[in-house]
Amino acid sequence: MAALWGAPAGRLALDDGQTRLTYRGLHAALSTEGRWLAKSGGERFALLADNGVAWTVADLALHVLGKLSVPLPGYFTDAQIRHALDDAGVDHFLTDRPDRVQAMLADWRVDGRSAATGLTLLRRDRRQNAHPGIPPGTIKITYTSGSTAAPKGVCLSAAHLETVAESLAKATATLDIRRHLCLLPLATLLENIAGVFAPLLAGATCLLPPTSTTGISYAGTDTTKLLSAVGAAQPESLILVPELLQLFVVAAERGWPVPATLKFIAVGGASVSPALLERATAASLPVYEGYGLSECASVVCLNAPSARRPGSVGQPLPHVRVRCSASGEIIVSGPKMLGYLGAPERAAQDEWHTGDLGEIDADGYLYVRGRVRSVFITSYGRNVAPEWVEREIAQRLPQRQVLVHGEAQPYAVAIVSGIQDEAEAAIVERVIADANAALPDYARVQRWAVAPEPFSFANGMLTSNGRLRRAAIVERHRPILDALYAGSSPA
Repeated sequence: MAALWGAPAGRLALDDGQTRLTYRGLHAALSTEGRWLAKSGGERFALLADNGVAWTVADLALHVLGKLSVPLPGYFTDAQIRHALDDAGVDHFLTDRPDRVQAMLADWRVDGRSAATGLTLLRRDRRQNAHPGIPPGTIKITYTSGSTAAPKGVCLSAAHLETVAESLAKATATLDIRRHLCLLPLATLLENIAGVFAPLLAGATCLLPPTSTTGISYAGTDTTKLLSAVGAAQPESLILVPELLQLFVVAAERGWPVPATLKFIAVGGASVSPALLERATAASLPVYEGYGLSECASVVCLNAPSARRPGSVGQPLPHVRVRCSASGEIIVSGPKMLGYLGAPERAAQDEWHTGDLGEIDADGYLYVRGRVRSVFITSYGRNVAPEWVEREIAQRLPQRQVLVHGEAQPYAVAIVSGIQDEAEAAIVERVIADANAALPDYARVQRWAVAPEPFSFANGMLTSNGRLRRAAIVERHRPILDALYAGSSPA
């Protein structure tokens, strides 16, 4: 991949506020790190570290060296980390948190410290840890996140990752982006590919502040730190999940000065309400919605400056083809994962059934409507995608979270977060009535209740990228749902 970089050697490539590397310096660091990693004798490496130059150099060095890399998100529990290490047969562990690793893993010992990154290398005896089989060509395993279930390992090849990065770099080339600020964890495939690989291919500078500077964590975001970090960085591009976009929109509406340098804010990971996108545009935030999934090596569709249609997730990038089945499921062909760890190997040319529902308009723009497995069937036999109903409500009710439910029930109900008093409840009542007017009778919300607490990652009711954990919410709020269905059905 390094051979594809076309930036002048003296241009700044990476900057985390403490360490700065030009493209010449990055090449030297990768060479040093690569030789050291090769001498370690390791074949499969886990990487657990905060955002920064060290994480990026280690990840790129493993990619260039052709060694298997397993990035681990900092929010993974100890049990999830142990599962990933054993699942992938990891024999070496790079980290800036050796104390945590050694306290968690008694059979691992320190094997050195990188001169290029300062990361500690730990290892375990490979004879005690036979390498599980992985699909041939796998260079990176990215793990899906889960609050209780063991995460699944998605196996990707170097060609997959580089193809997506090149496609993204070309899609945004007209913007001539020179400074990208990484806010999402680098272990997140979206930021890894679209926030590091693609900008470097375009010759840009990747700004990589640690979470102590950005204030972003899965326990909650320090808004003051985040806004200060973005203001200080003056970036030209960002990648956001909807929850962070909401934060920026509210801040801008309250007077936060949006950096004039911003040219491109990609938002994805979960559904974005049209109303929030409209508010972002009104607040001078250049937001472009996209769509992707780990199984397709990240981004599949993206709105771009030359082809933008608000409400859609954009047109497919050149490296993929997208169609919708007769039942409305989104199906992707092109570069995709080699398989899940422990599952049968996939044929290279197979189409990938995403499990998402959508439609494509006459101009090729994709609209995502919901998840196949989220669809509930009412007791009258009607299929309803809850995301569809939730968007109709949420776009009229900014800063509120909504879950719609109706499996095997005569009508749909909703749980709405953040309602403080009777005046706000009256607003919700009017909003649901307005949303119902835009919905067919079988999808209308007949009753609703207030959630006792917001849905969040910390309490297990949101995924790391902001999607509702429906099963967890339903289980936690079963008494509320039962009460909504108690008594006679509404007229």
